[in-house]
Amino acid sequence: MTEIKSCKVCTDHLPLGPNPIVTASPESKIIVVGQAPGKIVHETSIPWNDKSGDNLRKWMGVDKNIFYDSDKIALVPMGFCYPGRGKSGDLPPRPECAPLWHKKLFDMMRHVELVILVGNYAQAYYLQKGAKKTLTETVRNFEEYLPEFFPLPHPSPRNNIWQAKNPWFGEQVLPELKRRVQLILKV
Repeated sequence: MTEIKSCKVCTDHLPLGPNPIVTASPESKIIVVGQAPGKIVHETSIPWNDKSGDNLRKWMGVDKNIFYDSDKIALVPMGFCYPGRGKSGDLPPRPECAPLWHKKLFDMMRHVELVILVGNYAQAYYLQKGAKKTLTETVRNFEEYLPEFFPLPHPSPRNNIWQAKNPWFGEQVLPELKRRVQLILKV
């Protein structure tokens, strides 16, 4: 983890400079693979410390104490640093991070029972050709990826419209996510 926290591989591409945000422990039971830290997370150095994090915790049925207990949940983004702003939101995660660090992190965690893949970037990287043509199709068919992976849309409030158009997500997907998280963490 010290090596990751001091990484400066893509410094020249980061408007606010490097600040790798990741939490993991050899004891982690669930890994949440997200996109990349937003500006608030960059400034506070606390992963998922924003409205998206509030939504994700609600979806998982856990409070902040459980969510931030790295012996229970590892928080591993596709890009470890804030990538900057684009025309319609934050830029994509830097492509260097996952190939450079994920395998080392995953190999360190020997007790993982579930990997939650949040958003397109995580799903494309981990599901590869197994991912469906759209995120909606991948999430709708979440059972195909169990017991190893659980694909989710990004929990940004900007996705409230997507959720309204896809009521099956709240009716079928979220109850199963909560059930699995509670079983694994025994909460």
